Amino acid sequence: MIETVQVHPPSSPARFSTCLVVEDTPSTRNWLSEAAARAFPHMAIDAVGSVREASDWLRRHERAPQALLIVDLGLPDGSGLEIVRAATSSPGERTVIVATIFNDDEHLLSAFKAGAHGYLLKDGDLSAIADRLTRMGAGEPALSPSIARRLLKHFRDAPTIPTEAALTPRESDTLRLIARGMTVAETAAELGLKPHTVAGYVKVIYQKLNISSRAEAAREAIRRGMI
Repeated sequence: MIETVQVHPPSSPARFSTCLVVEDTPSTRNWLSEAAARAFPHMAIDAVGSVREASDWLRRHERAPQALLIVDLGLPDGSGLEIVRAATSSPGERTVIVATIFNDDEHLLSAFKAGAHGYLLKDGDLSAIADRLTRMGAGEPALSPSIARRLLKHFRDAPTIPTEAALTPRESDTLRLIARGMTVAETAAELGLKPHTVAGYVKVIYQKLNISSRAEAAREAIRRGMI
């Protein structure tokens, strides 16, 4: 059953017109609802305790403008990630904040992959949660401090993936032809260019690809699917 939470926090600028708190523990549900109301006192706040009820709410509020959802991950009939995905894939404007006790990479990254816009731990006090939500009005992401540090560490420690050197269309044509065994003069004739222009392209290609021979050029062309 949906509970409409009645709270009367101090006045502050409103950004969202409506809010849904998805949390199965009644006391925590009220606590999160009050934090949301402190941050955005002019919005209507509903609270539910299951995936099914949250899904029903989303269907009824499909066109609600500027909706905020605060979603727990561990719900009795499923994962809060189902709600995150449903909310962020709907046509209306939805901002989804996960509020959970899970402070590990697996839950954190799964939430953001599902489309969450923020991640708050329920180990802070009500004022801290309200403050994080309020800062969203200034464009700050709703992240608990330890979560922000964890995200920074994750991306800092991630292995660097080398990017493939980009060639211009003319450089790609040149590589394709010389990889087929054509001389610079033959390549120039094929492309309608001067030999010294093609020679310049070859030099640039070798520099970009960090190669120094026609054999390496041929291997690179094969790898790129040019021949």
